[in-house]
Amino acid sequence: MAEVRWIKIVTDIFDDEKILLIETLPEADSIIVIWFKLLCLAGKQNNSGVFMLNDRIPYNEKMFATIFRRKESTVQLAFETFANFGMIEIIYGAVTIPNWGKHQSLDQLEERREYMRNYMRDYRKKQKQLICKVNGKINDKANSKANVNALDKIREDKNRLDKNKEKSRFVPPSLDEVMEYCLTRNNQVDPQTFIDFYESKGWMIGKNKMKDWKAAVRTWEKRETKTGNPFKEALRKELQNEQSGSNSNNDGYQGGLSKLLQEPGRD
Repeated sequence: MAEVRWIKIVTDIFDDEKILLIETLPEADSIIVIWFKLLCLAGKQNNSGVFMLNDRIPYNEKMFATIFRRKESTVQLAFETFANFGMIEIIYGAVTIPNWGKHQSLDQLEERREYMRNYMRDYRKKQKQLICKVNGKINDKANSKANVNALDKIREDKNRLDKNKEKSRFVPPSLDEVMEYCLTRNNQVDPQTFIDFYESKGWMIGKNKMKDWKAAVRTWEKRETKTGNPFKEALRKELQNEQSGSNSNNDGYQGGLSKLLQEPGRD
């Protein structure tokens, strides 16, 4: 809103009874100067005699003291005097000049009152909206945090399930893997026979899918240890007899027996 470059002052203002009464008070000159400064500020703001900063914040006495370059105590005394004489009114915390139309046009008095009614209605509405907005942000933040925690828990559970599935998923071993494991176990299990057997059964143990092929190898190992291989058992006995008997010098025969014992696929 553009500022007003002039205000109306009657020439007999110092014969006004209010000004005459003010002149009897302590610091009368300062109070009168503050009054003229107040009128000039109202004209400069051109806000119908309502003193608001940025149309949002009512001016307080400390702000007036800074603008008028007067002591805050002097401004307080001046405003008390103006209020007692009806020269200003405090409406919802805002300082107003009720007879501003006397210094401007007469119809602006009603405009000022209408402005204040509309302003305070909008102001209260904005206050409610601000409170709702702040509460909404707090609730949103709390809900957002709860949602984040819930999502994190879901992700953790999913990762845990995936890991468990990964662990429980059976992968058939290769021939090299079975051979290497049998070597480390130093058993008599034939790796190729082991793989052929379980591949023919779809890597099933009974009606259940195999979960641990190494455990199956160990089971075969125990079975071989208990029952043995009749063919190899006979070869071993024959070799033992040759080594301890009268034919102990027959190295060719004994070597043939040893070779047969070492041949794969005899189990």
